[in-house]
Amino acid sequence: MAVPLRRILAPLAIACLLAACVQPPVRGVHATAAAPAEPGMALRLIGEQRIAWKHDYQGTAVGGLSGIDYDASNDRWVMTSDDRSAINPARFYTAKLRYDAQHVAPVELTGVHFYRQADGSPYPNLKAWRTQGGEVPDIESIRVDPQDGSLWYTSEGDRKLGAQPFIRHARADGSLIGSLPLPAMFAMPAPGAPAQGKPSGVRDNLGFEGLAFAADGQSLWAAIEAPLLQDGPVADFVAGAHNRITRFGRDGQVLAQYVYPLEKVASIGGPARFAENGISEILAIDEHRLLVLERAGVQDAQGTFHEFVRVYEMDVRGATDVKDVAALQGASYTLAGKRLVLDMNALNLPRLDNIEGISWGPRLANGHASLVMVSDDNFHDKIQVTQFLVFEVLPR
Repeated sequence: MAVPLRRILAPLAIACLLAACVQPPVRGVHATAAAPAEPGMALRLIGEQRIAWKHDYQGTAVGGLSGIDYDASNDRWVMTSDDRSAINPARFYTAKLRYDAQHVAPVELTGVHFYRQADGSPYPNLKAWRTQGGEVPDIESIRVDPQDGSLWYTSEGDRKLGAQPFIRHARADGSLIGSLPLPAMFAMPAPGAPAQGKPSGVRDNLGFEGLAFAADGQSLWAAIEAPLLQDGPVADFVAGAHNRITRFGRDGQVLAQYVYPLEKVASIGGPARFAENGISEILAIDEHRLLVLERAGVQDAQGTFHEFVRVYEMDVRGATDVKDVAALQGASYTLAGKRLVLDMNALNLPRLDNIEGISWGPRLANGHASLVMVSDDNFHDKIQVTQFLVFEVLPR
């Protein structure tokens, strides 16, 4: 999700707000907490690199990096921008990112590609859409297909424009292969359509934020940033929320769907004018576990935004498959388990920004896996940064 441009980070570590394995209360639901996830991995920060604000690369402004993935076959990284074709047409970059267990080298951009619509044209900006049609995208995640190196990407959609959320498949150059059929529960009504029953579908700017290939490489996990309208309220200072995370077959068949218990919003005192918490990305660990990146922002009494970023391990064993549950409100189900892996505020970085992308990287010389995260700077000078954080994965 693109966050307000006035947001800024204060590197605060508030441990009392980040208790692991505690399921946040949610109003109006009848959910049963799953058993806490078994002990798993830990993360050690290796280092950080940044790309300058609106760095010019082949005539495009680099920024808004909301998704990242490692293309192992070509030893390169792909990174998507969530620019809604407002600055340059919707696009993704390729890059080299070299690191070892002690050092991270500067990021080297190697290419830029534009996403294409079915007719081969780039996605339009809002002005062009009003006169030419097409879709205004809000691309939030990108993944490399382990079978053939093609790409899958998500868009959150736009309720005001009537643009539906989507998950799409593209060639390595960004040209469209097809779209994944989505269940009706995610659909938004067309603008001006008469209301029929209670509001439903994804919330505006809170749709498909996370995407990951399952460990088998045959199916995909997709996460929405906040609950569907029919599933209950978003997280606030008092209570958390319940988000659906769905496993899709390559043909769009819903293989399974589980409920992830999102934490309540971290309170930093003062009458906050804006506050949110949501899933910004997911990553498969094995057949039944996912890493879930929760990213929260809270505006204090002075109007300054503070970021809170946490990585959790989700375990779906024992959780209810809710793919046939039309609305979570009023339903009974068992939540997925979760365990805190890393409170990123406790790293005490000079700045921790709006982390939205996470990917496995190549193995280190010691045999340990590596993990890379990237932040979405919202193209905002002096307030936010594009940062790459590299971690060693420490097994337990």
